[in-house]
Amino acid sequence: MTPDPRWLAATTEAALEPDLPIIDPHHHLWDRPSWRYFLDELLDDVAGHNVRQTVFVECGAMFRADGPEALRPVGETEFVGGIAAQSASGEYGDTRAATGIVGHADLRRGAAVSEVLEAHIEASPGRFRGIRHHICWDGHADVPQSRIEPGPGLLQNPSFREGFACLAGYGLSFEAWLYHPQIPELTAFARAFPDTTIILNHLGGPLGVGSYAGRRDEVFAEWRGTIAELAGCPNVVAKVGGIQMTLNGFGWHERDVPPNSDDLLEANRPWYEHTIEQFGPERCMFESNFPVDKESCGYTVLWNQFKKLTAGFAPDDRAALFHDTAMRVYRLQRR
Repeated sequence: MTPDPRWLAATTEAALEPDLPIIDPHHHLWDRPSWRYFLDELLDDVAGHNVRQTVFVECGAMFRADGPEALRPVGETEFVGGIAAQSASGEYGDTRAATGIVGHADLRRGAAVSEVLEAHIEASPGRFRGIRHHICWDGHADVPQSRIEPGPGLLQNPSFREGFACLAGYGLSFEAWLYHPQIPELTAFARAFPDTTIILNHLGGPLGVGSYAGRRDEVFAEWRGTIAELAGCPNVVAKVGGIQMTLNGFGWHERDVPPNSDDLLEANRPWYEHTIEQFGPERCMFESNFPVDKESCGYTVLWNQFKKLTAGFAPDDRAALFHDTAMRVYRLQRR
């Protein structure tokens, strides 16, 4: 769903603490029918906050049209590498976009996936940091399914595990995008691969649509316990955000006007606070998940709620959540 700019403009806020350094560790770039999100659109959104750097995460954009099927996702890294170089020229302001890049490779190829990993690294040397292969699957037909169609039990698949085992040798991390009933599977998986950094996307995907609609308290109770178990894995890092998607069921996109930062924080606070409490700020990083979450709110509003949430936090903890955890995990240079 392409967000209506007139609807978004109905709720505006000035950026709080505009000098606070931010690394946005999760956004996308794409060109889809009626929805283009390139560098200009990203920079328009981040304006106001002091976003120093960003990390691009795969979204199926600009795959190669030709050549071996396994290598086609490398086209996305080539595309984003060009955007990163454009941003690095300094001609577009102080924000440096896509200083880290996360791409896609089909880990079900087993050890043969090494060829794809090497091609990604070669396509954007110095920027390529990891792989995302969607895990998200749910047995209810009324829940949205991943475009990758992972099917059930992907983390137990021997070929997938063989491919995943290759990541450590290249110093690459893994982005775990899944739905909340699958969190226990990820916990067992993380324990089996303690030497690979796993980055939990979007708070573990708490669902609020289809069979999960109207069951928020029940979902939260289940999610709360499984997140605590997952946090016991020292190789897992959590992205805090990414739950303003329509599948999370808050229904922001159905309102006459978008939420403001107080509205967002009232709804999101329990999810955020529990994650930060369990993982600690040193293993958490705030994320925008833009432009997907733009279906529900503006970028300035989104980050204002994070700033309000942490107003009473110690300075070092705030620095970790907004900047330092992302810089360390994605091995970015301070700027």
